[in-house]
Amino acid sequence: MSRRPAQGVTLLEVLVALAVFALAGLAVVRTVTQQMAGLADLEEKTFATWVADNRMVEVSLTRSWPGLSWISGEEEMAGRTWYWRWKGVETADASFRALDVEVRSEKEAKNPRATLRTYVSR
Repeated sequence: MSRRPAQGVTLLEVLVALAVFALAGLAVVRTVTQQMAGLADLEEKTFATWVADNRMVEVSLTRSWPGLSWISGEEEMAGRTWYWRWKGVETADASFRALDVEVRSEKEAKNPRATLRTYVSR
């Protein structure tokens, strides 16, 4: 009587396959988690940039000459309070002045979430 080889998957093969799928699943979960964190950071930077743009438009519309000291305030946007400050910076040409705007998500945050610079003329 001849024996035919077994037609199935051994327990070892099943365990190896499960380990491979588990590692692949962990890699997918880790990638998705990183993407979600990156998306939240990008959203925060976008709103901060919009707040800085609003400050620049305000200075432009009022045609005010930016002073050389910081002026600060806060603005509500997207259900959050954003803390901004801006100041003028002298340039080589006296008829132009740089305008720096910084926006923070927390009042005492060390680094701004957005920083923009533009130039205004007299």
